Amino acid sequence: MKFKKRTVLFLVLISCFITFSQENILDVKYKRSSLYTLMLSNNSRAHSNSIIESFINTPLSEKFNNHAIGTKIITNASLKYATKKSKSKKLKGGIFSRLPKIPKIPVNISNPQKKSKEDQQIAILNHLNTNNFAKAMIEKWFSRSKKGGFNMSLIAERGSYNATDLDIKIAKQTVRGLAMLSDAGESLINNTFVIVNDFKFTNKEEVAKKVKVIIAEIPRASSKKANTTKEGVEFFGKGYVVKTTAYLYKLVWNEEIAAIFYNDFWTEDTSLDLNRKKAFDKTNIFKLQLVGKQTAWADVQSTVLTKKSNDELIAIATVKAADNVIAKLQRKYEVFRTKTPLLSGDPLSAKIGFKEGLEKGDRYEVLEQFINNNGITKYKRIGVIKVDKDHIWDNRYMAEEENPSTIEFTKFSGSKNKYYSGMLIRQIN
Repeated sequence: MKFKKRTVLFLVLISCFITFSQENILDVKYKRSSLYTLMLSNNSRAHSNSIIESFINTPLSEKFNNHAIGTKIITNASLKYATKKSKSKKLKGGIFSRLPKIPKIPVNISNPQKKSKEDQQIAILNHLNTNNFAKAMIEKWFSRSKKGGFNMSLIAERGSYNATDLDIKIAKQTVRGLAMLSDAGESLINNTFVIVNDFKFTNKEEVAKKVKVIIAEIPRASSKKANTTKEGVEFFGKGYVVKTTAYLYKLVWNEEIAAIFYNDFWTEDTSLDLNRKKAFDKTNIFKLQLVGKQTAWADVQSTVLTKKSNDELIAIATVKAADNVIAKLQRKYEVFRTKTPLLSGDPLSAKIGFKEGLEKGDRYEVLEQFINNNGITKYKRIGVIKVDKDHIWDNRYMAEEENPSTIEFTKFSGSKNKYYSGMLIRQIN
């Protein structure tokens, strides 16, 4: 009798444990990339107010740490474009010889009204750097107070470090402490990004014309791809889309800049060094660098949403376009790809889907996370899995209304009994 009771109790505990694990698997602690999203505002464009309001009120994906430092709007009029070639003075010696090169402003723009995307992406970069966006992002990373002191609270929180171990006074004197600082810099600060969206409400025919130009440039060897794209253009038909060109920038953080920060600028409120505070206030060593750009759009019209107002449809399309372009940026630029925890090993699944741009046949590497003896986070590839084409989760904005489905996660094909919940996956193609 006692044996039966113990067996029942054991089974109940196991059941509770499994249920708890499944419910909390998305709470797996791993170092997410940090992202700050902005948009260009242009009041001369149609429905600009609806687009701005929708963008401002849309929360950031939980797959990123939100590293917003204030405004989410850059006025297009505030961007300055080069009109003639000019020589910039080079700062030589000292720390300047070790800092990364920043892309130059494009020159010889004869007609300011006809600016190319290349001109704009550099104009945005110079706007961000001139207005010290990177420095403000560093201030947020190190929780700078109004007095001017820094602390490690945010880094400890996002990196799952022990705040005491990260105390800078201890860290400077111990090999383990310095290793943890290096780990935080590499896995957290160095993976800080800015996206600036340039939204435009436009008709489908305009987008289709531009796609046709791309089709004409596809080599004959890729005729099958051209035909497929052409069919998509013809399907476009009439109507409107919200289109965005998104420019991706990355915070520059390396060993040299880290050394300058800790040696020359670090100070705490409890023992504030005014000279270091002033040195940080005056410095301009913190910069953002251009990664690249991508374009995406979303349909404004929908047969399911016919009862919604035009402004509501535009707001929905704005969110979708922003999601779509992030997915395309991650597919194109490896440095921007995020990690996602596996939901389960059987079935092999994860809480990502169409919103992240998943397509049949996409391959993901499975990573096992571990901490070495020095406190450095490392990742070991365990294997490769593929997206199951018949079971992709539609987690796009408004999908529950437009395309109802019982699927709540994406399944993958891969070796059985090899992977378990909590392992991380990252796209490799």
